[in-house]
Amino acid sequence: MTDTVEPALQPGPVPMQALTHAIHIGESDLPFVDSNDGSSLQLLQVDLNVGLWVVRTRFQPGFQVKKHYHTGSVFAVTLAGSWFYKEYPEFVNTAGSYLYEPAHSVHTLMVGDDNTEVTDVWFAIYGANVNMDDDGNVIGITDAQSILARYRGLCEAEGLDCSNLIVNGEQSS
Repeated sequence: MTDTVEPALQPGPVPMQALTHAIHIGESDLPFVDSNDGSSLQLLQVDLNVGLWVVRTRFQPGFQVKKHYHTGSVFAVTLAGSWFYKEYPEFVNTAGSYLYEPAHSVHTLMVGDDNTEVTDVWFAIYGANVNMDDDGNVIGITDAQSILARYRGLCEAEGLDCSNLIVNGEQSS
């Protein structure tokens, strides 16, 4: 009798009952898309059941994210370059740094003008980013559903294939 090994699942919409195997995404299996703001993103996974979005973001020197807070926890690993929060400039994240943000932390992500390379950061984000203006008024919200729609839209506009994206909680078509 020969043991058979079930093949690993392919990326794409993943029904909950099929979550028994690891899913591998190579660096070139999903495109980076230009966010039209000085950054580019590669969405790796979205779990609509728990509001999780895993994204790799590349920031150009001098880039600044709008002031925001998170409704859930955020985990970040810096792969290259450096960045910091405007509110805590003494804590600089550099290649190899790990950062944990508790829910409801408020901050403004900044990349120094003096960076000599693109800053590359992997984020796992639960819940939403609530973007605010200088007066604390809400000016936008990004969550798992909206980042999924945005990424797919940007890929489509650039003629790029994002079918390898891991999506939990979405019905297969």
